[in-house]
Amino acid sequence: MTAARLTLPSPAKLNLMLHILGRREDGYHELQTLFQFVDYGDEITFAVRDDDVIQLHTEFAGVPHDSNLIVRAAKMLQQQSGCSLGIDIWIDKVLPMGGGIGGGSSNAATTLLGLNHLWQLGWDEDRLAALGLSLGADVPVFVRGHAAFAEGVGEKLTPVEPEEPWYLVLVPQVSVSTAEIFSDPLLTRNTPPIKVRPVPEGNSRNDCLPVVARRYPEVRNALDLLGKFTEAKLTGTGSCVFGGFPSKAEADKVSALLTETLTGFVAKGSNVSMLHRKLQSLL
Repeated sequence: MTAARLTLPSPAKLNLMLHILGRREDGYHELQTLFQFVDYGDEITFAVRDDDVIQLHTEFAGVPHDSNLIVRAAKMLQQQSGCSLGIDIWIDKVLPMGGGIGGGSSNAATTLLGLNHLWQLGWDEDRLAALGLSLGADVPVFVRGHAAFAEGVGEKLTPVEPEEPWYLVLVPQVSVSTAEIFSDPLLTRNTPPIKVRPVPEGNSRNDCLPVVARRYPEVRNALDLLGKFTEAKLTGTGSCVFGGFPSKAEADKVSALLTETLTGFVAKGSNVSMLHRKLQSLL
């Protein structure tokens, strides 16, 4: 067969709020969070192989080939579907690791959706999302590709339509360990659940922020600097910090002031991920 080739975006997400309701018996935490995508992310290129080899050609420092979520997602889908084809994969990586913007989870979801298309498996989103959940709690929201209010460990998703502002995202040069934050004894674990849909105004708090800011002065500095211009929030367990603006011009203006000393990017909030917009255009 002729090798089919496809390049797909792998977008970042932001947690517009994150409440921790309690710790479960299995060690995971019960959450309520609000996911929204931004039009910024990695790009992954796939080329179908006639044999069954899964090969990621881009190296990740400190991450063995077979441990990478991209490779694990591809192998899991290959095994579960019984597909005899393989894949060559390259990634143009711009999303930071440990940034709280879903880089690894997004890469895994883009891989599942891309290979489902290229290998012509015909799996629906429910089946792909269930497979994705075994790779990480954030993978299903990227598979489904719509802004969502999430509960459980983040896998129970209700589609929502928050406003789509322009965001300035600052990227402190530290990698925050999710396990470290969730095991911190000072982490808030008893926030009352929100029962109203959509999420009411004034519930945009991230319960992880105090712990992350205390442990990582680089994150605290970014929050302080951005907070002079707009409400500065932490996404996920960090390290990325973001704030919304009504226009690209206003976000760019603040970005020009702050990125002299900090790394960051400006991107449009989007309730439908750019990955799903690209896949839709292929139909």
